[in-house]
Amino acid sequence: MRHWYILLVLVLVGAVPLNGQAQAISDYLILNDIGEYKLSKPEKSFPGFKPMGGPRTYEGAGVVSGAGHFDDHKDTSYKVMYLGGNGLPSPTVIVVQHAGADSDQWLLHEIERSFRYGDYEEDMQPYRFESIDGQYFFYSGLGGGGFRWISNSNMVVDISYTDLQRTKPVPIEVVKAYLAKHPSTVPAITIDDAHNKKWIKDEMERRLWICDKWFAAYEGKAADLKDTMYGTVKSFEVFLKYREKYYSVKAEADLNAIYAYKRKNDTTGLKAKLVELRQWWTDNKGKDITLP
Repeated sequence: MRHWYILLVLVLVGAVPLNGQAQAISDYLILNDIGEYKLSKPEKSFPGFKPMGGPRTYEGAGVVSGAGHFDDHKDTSYKVMYLGGNGLPSPTVIVVQHAGADSDQWLLHEIERSFRYGDYEEDMQPYRFESIDGQYFFYSGLGGGGFRWISNSNMVVDISYTDLQRTKPVPIEVVKAYLAKHPSTVPAITIDDAHNKKWIKDEMERRLWICDKWFAAYEGKAADLKDTMYGTVKSFEVFLKYREKYYSVKAEADLNAIYAYKRKNDTTGLKAKLVELRQWWTDNKGKDITLP
């Protein structure tokens, strides 16, 4: 009987992956060469430091962090480079598994923000929205190239490469391989003035929403005062500057007010300003705006 027990334990132990992280990484990254593109491998660094290169995992919202993605939760990023050589670029792939939090409702909007330009992100050109075999993604050819899309509602795939002289081919094999692994769920979008106006109004709505979320997190002791002041004031700034640009409401007085509240760590004053701006937005968001 004892022999059978020992055998059962050995079988169960053998069935458990020895490297749980590697198993998780393989769910997100392609851990083999893709055509002529070679998977980078970890290489020894200085003594006492971790190896450099190869697939790796880290916490963070990844490519949408710069868009002001609300971060009261943990998102996980998976990153790897494929080495080109022989005149080929070396694309880097980042796959971000978002936590499925409330903030993920804005993922598509936040992804698009990186592909817009202008002082107020007011312009989006049709060529920045592309497709391969019916799968849609955002594309930029600046400094090389970048591809980005959403898969399964809360996973973001980003593929980028550097080619400042624009002499290298697009690493389309890598793009297609990841579209096969993580199919795009980005819907078809008509990029025109109507779309651009909607995006601008959605950005104003999102900024007020972010303020609400920060205050709720602070009151629930899920965020500290410093992060709450920084996060809310940043979103107030964006909202007020958009309002000045598209609704001709001067921003200076309101900006001075929120900066004074920030200096005093006055959350009560900021919340009162949010109520005021929310009411203004309810009354005016239906009005048409004019693009530059």
